[in-house]
Amino acid sequence: MDPRTYNTLILSDLHLGAETSRAREATRMLKQKRFQRLILLGDIFADLNFARLTKEHWKFLGYIRKLSNPKRKVEVVWVEGNHDHGLINIMSHLVGVRVYRQYKWDYSGLRHIAIHGHQFDGFQVNNVRLSKLGTSLYLQLQKLDLKGKPIVRLIDRLNTRWLRMSSKVADGALRHAREHDAARIFCGHTHQALHVERDGIHYYNCGGWVDSRLTYLTVDEDGICIHEYREPVADRGVGLAREEEDESTLADSADDAGLLDAEDEHAESLRSESVEV
Repeated sequence: MDPRTYNTLILSDLHLGAETSRAREATRMLKQKRFQRLILLGDIFADLNFARLTKEHWKFLGYIRKLSNPKRKVEVVWVEGNHDHGLINIMSHLVGVRVYRQYKWDYSGLRHIAIHGHQFDGFQVNNVRLSKLGTSLYLQLQKLDLKGKPIVRLIDRLNTRWLRMSSKVADGALRHAREHDAARIFCGHTHQALHVERDGIHYYNCGGWVDSRLTYLTVDEDGICIHEYREPVADRGVGLAREEEDESTLADSADDAGLLDAEDEHAESLRSESVEV
């Protein structure tokens, strides 16, 4: 376990429900780290279909719920992504965390902003229905792909390059940071870890958890660091094959994670709850 305690740890684009989601590795990474604040920077889910969640996906949500317990003294922040839209009110109750469209905080005398980044992706903003259709087709392709999902991973990388999302999101984020007097801004969305500095403002992208390169960010007194998670050699290939699970098995996984009780407890309040930005 890393003995250092970070001020903030940031990860994004886990896409729970997708065949390529690396939820198991993300859970392991979080258990190995110490931090005062955890920011889930959007697209934690792939879409609205909870039936796609596997046992490992429910375990990740269960661990987030444990971290949000006040006894842990960890602030857990969920920032809305384009794939999370429509889920945030429900999951804020089930997992026990507050959800933001963007999150601001001050640290070491500097203003920080965490925002998913799709707001700076012109194609996503102007083609919402087409993007949703593309997501649905992409998820179906994952079921037909070969072991290791080489085709969908290649499509994901080519899509990012073709739309030039990394540069578009970086440019938009840096403008946004300048307008809000922030020295550092953090995004996800592109699935590519990146650092860009312009006129004293720093943009960081924390990458994603659906490809072979699994990355996250940490913030502490030494600055910002982009980390790449590497699974221990002894554990590689163990438990990575996913078997189809029936509804009862998934329900048991959710129950073990302590999520079903929370759903019953807050069912009434879900009807009127709104997210404060």
